[in-house]
Amino acid sequence: MFAGRPPPTVILVHVLGFGGPSAVDGMSNDAELAELREAIEGSPQLEERKAKAEAIFAAPRAFFKEHGFGDVHTVIKSGRAAEEIVNTAAEHGAELIVVGNTRSLINRLMLGDVAHQVAKGATVPVLLAR
Repeated sequence: MFAGRPPPTVILVHVLGFGGPSAVDGMSNDAELAELREAIEGSPQLEERKAKAEAIFAAPRAFFKEHGFGDVHTVIKSGRAAEEIVNTAAEHGAELIVVGNTRSLINRLMLGDVAHQVAKGATVPVLLAR
């Protein structure tokens, strides 16, 4: 299936926002974002959101295992979605970023498009999946 190559490792990334895109994207600097992260770290609400994110990973994790992919790792980050996705890809030496996009055209126009921002910031190919 992988043309003589070892099966690829898959890293599933979920980025937790803080109350909507504008709450995080509108922050003027990284210090403000770091302060917000520190304030909510360990809170019951954050732990609940992390647990929900892990549940979201169940189906894709099973799919990749079933189809012969190598290790499947999960990463949960908080902050600016596109920035965290691009940074995680760089940290793990990713060769490809696959971004799911389920928002309507209106939402993308009003809120911005994470997939578009990932494509602009990535140093590796980006595949948009619907």
